[in-house]
Amino acid sequence: MAHALSFTWNPSEGLDLGFIMVRYYSLMFVVAFGLGWFIMKKIFEREGESIEKLDKLFIYTLVATLLGARLGHVFFYDWDYFSQHPEEILLPFKFKPEFEFTGFAGLASHGAAIGIILAMIWYSRKIIHRPLLWVLDRVVIPVTSGGIFVRLGNFFNSEILGEPVSSPENVPTAVRFIRGEDNLNKYDVTKITGVKDYNQAYELIEKDPRFADYLAAIPYRHPAQLYEAAGYVIVFAVIYYMYWKTDARKKHGLIFGVFLVLLWTVRFLAEFVKQSQGGFEGDNPILLTGQWLSIPFILAGFYLMFTAKNRTETL
Repeated sequence: MAHALSFTWNPSEGLDLGFIMVRYYSLMFVVAFGLGWFIMKKIFEREGESIEKLDKLFIYTLVATLLGARLGHVFFYDWDYFSQHPEEILLPFKFKPEFEFTGFAGLASHGAAIGIILAMIWYSRKIIHRPLLWVLDRVVIPVTSGGIFVRLGNFFNSEILGEPVSSPENVPTAVRFIRGEDNLNKYDVTKITGVKDYNQAYELIEKDPRFADYLAAIPYRHPAQLYEAAGYVIVFAVIYYMYWKTDARKKHGLIFGVFLVLLWTVRFLAEFVKQSQGGFEGDNPILLTGQWLSIPFILAGFYLMFTAKNRTETL
């Protein structure tokens, strides 16, 4: 029985256009960067900057996000594996035990943040010739909106799952992820059902009474991706308001500092109901890897907030 907002989640992989499958996760990335370009265009128009500089910013941000997120996952969360398979770091293939296209199955937001900051250092000095904090105060607005859609993409992908709940009565927003369980991956589900098409196999697990026991064994979980996305909506609203409706944009580092404190606090809190993604936390950790990595960003944010008055534009 479903309770309140709880439900079973078993979406298709994407929009089947016949000649191509547009995966929801990829679509969310496209929406994230498309909306980000639109938001930044409005900002550049207000600041009197050219579209040519905006296009370069878009390219730098795209490359920095994907490369930084990938390397962040490799070094922060799964170095034990990739140190033995270095060829898989930047290639979407697995060569052992047999060749397989895997896509990039690991992206870390902390790595993306570092990548974007490094790219903005170059961009501020070589392209736009504005102070670094001036650039960061503005670029974090579309970055935050992008984070909302990336987490929605994680939800569609049934990845980055929350911890199981004792009962959906206790957590009315709990979700049962048909495709997210390690012991019910696409290879296992085809063996269980005897159906070669794993999408059809998942449909049988959800709806066919013959597999009711397998369905019942799937726990309801916190939809941590949706919690995080909702938090990012709040962060976006705050910094968007600060830029457009106050003089915060004239205090270099203030908007960026608020972004760091709020966004990484959302991430820190979401980790309490999120499954461990590995990393350096060890057994029975006090905090998860994602929480340890968030703390330096939060502290840096407080520093920027409290010192922003010393970097106020006078023109």
